Amino acid sequence: MKPRAISRAELPVDTMAMARFLIGKLLVRDTPEGRRTGRIVETEAYPPGDASGHHFRGETAANRSMFLEPGRAYVYFIYGVHFMLNVSSEPPRTGGGVLLRALEPVDGIELMQARRGPVRDRDLARGPGRLAQAMAIGPELNGTDMCQEGPIWLAEAPKPVDEIGVSIRIGITKEAHQLRRYFERGNPSVSGSTALNRSDG
Repeated sequence: MKPRAISRAELPVDTMAMARFLIGKLLVRDTPEGRRTGRIVETEAYPPGDASGHHFRGETAANRSMFLEPGRAYVYFIYGVHFMLNVSSEPPRTGGGVLLRALEPVDGIELMQARRGPVRDRDLARGPGRLAQAMAIGPELNGTDMCQEGPIWLAEAPKPVDEIGVSIRIGITKEAHQLRRYFERGNPSVSGSTALNRSDG
């Protein structure tokens, strides 16, 4: 069945709600080589006022996509190694975003393997850097409208989510105690430690 794009009207205009809403939805990446599709199984919220967010000190040329309407791609480079994909999540001119941390591969797995190498399917997009590599995500996608079919877009969930867990976020130092990470419990493609994924907080 062809996936249906999620319209902007369907998106919550709130970062915390968006982070939960996106669990179970599809991320679709269309390239000349073909289509890659993954089911979103882990997110992290970076709402307004969050000191760990790129938007905390205000809008700049680099983070402008975080200040657009909900559903825009914000892509940034980190550690000189990885790209990361976020979805803008607040009203225009209010910075906020949801980091996509992990996908369960659904379609185009051979294309993901071509970029990631001979790893298990569960590890192809397990973690935000791996996700970006597997899905061929780079700076050219920054600012893309993900609420319509295009190079990268969001689609309706193919199946319901069994249970959503909540925990602290991974790999940050500021506001590290905040429970702003969401994940599908029991899904093997979720990143993070077993202990973190077993109990809320």
